[in-house]
Amino acid sequence: MKKITTDTVRKMKNQAEKIAALTCYSYSMARIMASSDIDIILVGDSVGMVELGYENTIPVTVDDIIHHTKAVKRACSPALLVSDMPFMSFNLSKKEALKNACRMVKEGGAEAVKLEGGQVVEAVSKHIVDNGIPVMGHIGLTPQSLHQMGGYKVQGKDKDAAARLVTDAKILEGAGAFCLVLEGIPSQVACEITSKVSVPTIGIGAGPFCDGQILVLNDILGMDLSFKPKYLRRYARLEETVKEALTAYSRDVKSGKFPDEDEGY
Repeated sequence: MKKITTDTVRKMKNQAEKIAALTCYSYSMARIMASSDIDIILVGDSVGMVELGYENTIPVTVDDIIHHTKAVKRACSPALLVSDMPFMSFNLSKKEALKNACRMVKEGGAEAVKLEGGQVVEAVSKHIVDNGIPVMGHIGLTPQSLHQMGGYKVQGKDKDAAARLVTDAKILEGAGAFCLVLEGIPSQVACEITSKVSVPTIGIGAGPFCDGQILVLNDILGMDLSFKPKYLRRYARLEETVKEALTAYSRDVKSGKFPDEDEGY
């Protein structure tokens, strides 16, 4: 399969070709994804909640992201590999932000980085882009700001808030972002943003009018069936499958049915 680049992603919007993106945090899953038609793999800071057991994404460190990016990179997927910049890894100064972005590319193997925020990260985004590292923007419901937002709430619901999101999108486009994630915003607001920027929009809980969609891999595979956000569509129920397999294995071991004579040397 042909390697996906930031230029590929831009062209997909121009050609009205939908973009399929997913998070991924491990070599084993990335290896399977390498033979699929996934266009963008995001090593998201959601790894903190999905794989590390944190309550939210805030404790995730740059080293955590680099560690998981390395693992995903080893699968040699043709998808564009993007790494999330964790909470406070880009907020303190342009110098610190560039240093951390460089680490993700040099040490982790990322091909782009993602930053949460709108106008507030304009200068930082531009500085990173100007130094040769592609930036994916992220506006709307930004999980790193959950305390400021009062939780995981839909953003842009009133006219003024929607207008601010449109402005943020245009600002990030002007700062050189090659792509924008739109999370947790009304469909019509996402539609307006998508029509007003030249770069692709990737939605999560933002309706069908974005140029592409992204979800968490573990969520679409049904690894935690208690997690039921409105925007999620499950394509498997692996929590049930894994439980059944573990129960069967334990039963066979305890009963002496595993291993049999053919399963030994």
